Amino acid sequence: MDEEPRRDKRPGDKPWIFRTYAGHSTAKASNELYRKNLSKGQTGLSVAFDLPTQTGYDADHPLAKGEVGKVGVPISHIGDIRVLFDGIPLGAMNTSMTINATAAWLLALYVALADEQGVPRTKLSGTTQNDIIKEYLARGTYVFPPAPSMRLTKDVILFTTKEMPKWNPINVCSYHLQEAGATPVQELAFALATAIGVLDAVKASAECADEEFDEVVGRISFFVNAGLRFVTEICKLRAFTELWDEITRDRYGVTDLKHRRFRYGVQVNSLGLTEQQPENNVARILLEMLAVTLSKDARARAVQLPAWNEALGLPRPWDQQWSLRMQQILAYETDLLEYGDIFDGSPVIAAKVAELKKAAEEELKQIEDMGGTVAAVESGYLKQQLVESNSRRVEAIERGEQTVVGVNRFVETEPSPLADAADAVLTVSADAEIGQIARLDAWRAARDNEAVAAALAALRQAARTGDNIMPPSIACAKAGVTTGEWSFALRSAFGEYRASTGVGAAMRNDAEGLDDIRTEVDRVSRKLGRRLKFLIGKPGLDGHSNGAEQIAARARDAGMDVVYDGIRLTAEAIAAAATEKSVHVVGLSILSGSHLPLVADVMARMKEAGIDDVPVVVGGIIPPQDASALKDAGVAEVYTPKDFELNRIIADVVRIVEGAAPSRD
Repeated sequence: MDEEPRRDKRPGDKPWIFRTYAGHSTAKASNELYRKNLSKGQTGLSVAFDLPTQTGYDADHPLAKGEVGKVGVPISHIGDIRVLFDGIPLGAMNTSMTINATAAWLLALYVALADEQGVPRTKLSGTTQNDIIKEYLARGTYVFPPAPSMRLTKDVILFTTKEMPKWNPINVCSYHLQEAGATPVQELAFALATAIGVLDAVKASAECADEEFDEVVGRISFFVNAGLRFVTEICKLRAFTELWDEITRDRYGVTDLKHRRFRYGVQVNSLGLTEQQPENNVARILLEMLAVTLSKDARARAVQLPAWNEALGLPRPWDQQWSLRMQQILAYETDLLEYGDIFDGSPVIAAKVAELKKAAEEELKQIEDMGGTVAAVESGYLKQQLVESNSRRVEAIERGEQTVVGVNRFVETEPSPLADAADAVLTVSADAEIGQIARLDAWRAARDNEAVAAALAALRQAARTGDNIMPPSIACAKAGVTTGEWSFALRSAFGEYRASTGVGAAMRNDAEGLDDIRTEVDRVSRKLGRRLKFLIGKPGLDGHSNGAEQIAARARDAGMDVVYDGIRLTAEAIAAAATEKSVHVVGLSILSGSHLPLVADVMARMKEAGIDDVPVVVGGIIPPQDASALKDAGVAEVYTPKDFELNRIIADVVRIVEGAAPSRD
């Protein structure tokens, strides 16, 4: 008879924190969702903010049009924070806030609310993501240039270390790097380079006593991604754990093992979720969760899982509950937490971990030689590396070298009773934006505007002098300052920034399968009398640029003249560029759910400019009924995540341009 497996004599480990990334439409609706999720056994909050809040705009700013409440909750002032956390005890809650450029402001609002409720700051526990570097590379919600942005990050770290010892002031976020195409080595190296850059900035500031620096190191946390390459992901997390221990010991001289611990939360990969056969996403999410929980020595401290239908739209409470139940079944029904690390002693695991560490250390050395992570951002190196890695990933799927079940293999399917059900995703009414603007107007009318002006003056003064930004930000929160007013005060001091697109001008000679399309591009270009010109635009505040970048790169490699100026463009700017550049087709990429108002705005501007005969194509997470509405409004073609064959999309664009050419010549 087999011997009973040895168990540790100590009691089983506690489960990780169970979270669901949530927030939408209004603070009131989000509060109801949070309280419902907590009643179902969720043990921490993970707040999703809408794009205007993330990029420092009030709901009535022109750039916020169509974006209010779409991908998260709109927070304009302390009144919204009061509603958002109504009935939720801040001193007993662990709150994670996915916020970066405006992290100092949202933390200031949270602290101001705690002060108002009489909750000591020392009792507040949670995390501000506050990793601005990856925003320049992957998610696009940056506002200020890298140097002042790092200063804000440093200010939050120093403030929380002194006043909020249970708070993680930064969640160095490799999650979005993987979503943008990072390989495991790039995810390791780029995230660790960011953490090094942040700690170096804190040390160089001379605002932190030597005896406090170990505590600063100990409060650094990470937010990682786990994909479907199961063994590689387990090894990546073990490599992260070992590398962080070595960096904090050797580079910073930290001796306390507790302060050297690699502490991380995770959301598993959303990029790999498919619109086709979306029920398969349940298996993907479960397997990816195992990659960050099975290895005890590299286990996540907090886990939040996407819902099965996030490739279709905004998940409903039931969908989020399903993902929460997956975590609870693993933690409470299996014996996972009763054992030590089940991978210790495995030569296969050890060899893969060593391989990843060696490659990551080489990449870290290259970034260090460039002058560090900020220099690597400003030079465009990091962004270009991600775009190229993502291109290779997309091409591997197109060629069938990387299998995606239901997408490029095993595509035969029965109708899905889940996806085909009515109201399979949550939609946010346009009334959410109207209501938020009305409440904002009422707030401004009722507050003490002299106190607001004085608080903003003190904030601008701190920005100029280099004083820590948190105390005047908290004062602004208490005075009734709005998100837009706070951010524009800092914009006046720091300026704004546009990051590199990562899409080079030179055609790739090694791109495969493009000969026929290049021939067609050449033929249609001769018919047009000049090179076919394709403008790719991202209107609104959506910063998820992966799709736009890949279309731009493939169109370039197919021989088109490509105009791509990056993210967060106004409708006026897109129409003006289309006119000035005399483009033959406009492609709009919108993943925030704001496609209907934003596309309508761009097309109206194009009509005003006299170029409404230029065809428009649109890509994004677009439900079938919205796709029909867009086509009825004159959009030539609509593409969603199921349209993974970029060569077919480019061929369509050539066909559409040729079809429109006679009416424009």
